[in-house]
Amino acid sequence: MRASPISHLPALRGGLLALFAAFLFGASTPLVQKFGEDVGAFTTAALLYVGAAVVGWMLRQPVDKEARLRRADLRWLLAMAFFGAVVGPVALAWGLQRTSGMGASLMLTLEALFTAVLAWQIYGETMDRRVWAAVLMLLTGGLTLVLDQGRDGATQLWGLLAVMVATAAWGMDNTLSRAVADRDPGQVVLSKAALGASSTAVAALLAGEALPAVWQAAGLLVVGATGYGLSLRFY
Repeated sequence: MRASPISHLPALRGGLLALFAAFLFGASTPLVQKFGEDVGAFTTAALLYVGAAVVGWMLRQPVDKEARLRRADLRWLLAMAFFGAVVGPVALAWGLQRTSGMGASLMLTLEALFTAVLAWQIYGETMDRRVWAAVLMLLTGGLTLVLDQGRDGATQLWGLLAVMVATAAWGMDNTLSRAVADRDPGQVVLSKAALGASSTAVAALLAGEALPAVWQAAGLLVVGATGYGLSLRFY
């Protein structure tokens, strides 16, 4: 059987997978707003990552195909879970209840900015003029959006700033994930999602958040499976 042309171009294949991951994640934002209406932020985050954990469990690979996680990876997984599966989704869920879905979706583009700058600072990756130009355009767009939303009242502004916190957290998560990039992606997703889901579920109980309706819980589980589990797997 003739091999696909993409198989001989790993950079192109990686880029397409990252693009598909971004599409899945981007499409999840308005759905989180819809299904998470009047649902506590911790509860929303917990349901999203329960869905992601299920996908991670289903996509685990045999030992002869993918490298297993090691004890030394635990510190990276804990950090990834804290930023990516606790701070990120909780801040997003809180922000989406206080700002428009359109504004939140536009603000989420700053995740690329934070990821690029953190990779430059932590791993010393090259930032040429084209990358800096893209970063500055993203920053300008984000600042313009904040100023525009600020005119609509403090509630809208605080919601948008919470979404910005989520993008910074996911940028850190993306950067940290490089440390376990050669491990089984299914195990990485499962471990990170399980840590995040259990932490936010405990927080939801301590905060006394009410249980969501069945249709909301089911919707958030599906969104978490696709927009967070599959997205992270492809990333």
